[in-house]
Amino acid sequence: MIIITIFTALTTGCSTTSNHSNQNKIELHVMAAASLTDALQEIETMYEKKYNHINLIINYASSGTLQKQIEQGAPADLFLSAGTLQIDALNKKGLLKKETITNYLENELVLIKQNDPKKKLNSFTDLKQASIQSLSIGQPETVPAGKYAKETLQSLQLWETVQEKVVYAKDVRQALTYVETMNVEAGIVYKTDAIQSKKVTIVDAAPEESHEPILYPISIIENTRYYEEVKTFYQWLLQEEIINIFESYGFKGVNKTRVQ
Repeated sequence: MIIITIFTALTTGCSTTSNHSNQNKIELHVMAAASLTDALQEIETMYEKKYNHINLIINYASSGTLQKQIEQGAPADLFLSAGTLQIDALNKKGLLKKETITNYLENELVLIKQNDPKKKLNSFTDLKQASIQSLSIGQPETVPAGKYAKETLQSLQLWETVQEKVVYAKDVRQALTYVETMNVEAGIVYKTDAIQSKKVTIVDAAPEESHEPILYPISIIENTRYYEEVKTFYQWLLQEEIINIFESYGFKGVNKTRVQ
């Protein structure tokens, strides 16, 4: 009984110290497009190691979903969107610090298929084939990648033909997963997502003129409680060294030299 009591006391003491340490950290809530997951996880580790008083809480989802969460008052200090539409909408409502809005990264759109050599799919045009019965894209209303995919199919005059084959995903990562798990035969996703997967094959790239430019804007949230801390993180992200990390995942940097 005595041993148990002492052990409990020691455990409680350690727990209290650990909780106290966590309470001293400043939590910065980052809203980030799902396609940024792999790169940001590496960057998150780097930043928290350098600034050990900061705890980054990153919420990954489709940009449209994140926009709605910000509008509804969810905790948010910084927004990294996969589309300008969501940033523009939030800015019009006065929810962003306008002076911090900048186009940060670029991406490309690609057509992918299952790793099955028997599957004859070599271009967007092949989507018209009767043998290709399913195609995953993000929900165009809330997922920028889905919006770009629909624009591409319309530009290539394929939308009317393939529309009935489309399986909608909640974000671009889910669209990729549908192909990886062989629930669908093909998908249209960002190049950055496709090159990280060993379970899919890139078969074609969407022509640049077939869709709006794929830009990733970044902005500090207007009502952030920790402006100085999030500004430091924002400026850190704009450094060439950090953008190079994103580029190692297939993104292209837009503003390598912009540090405010």
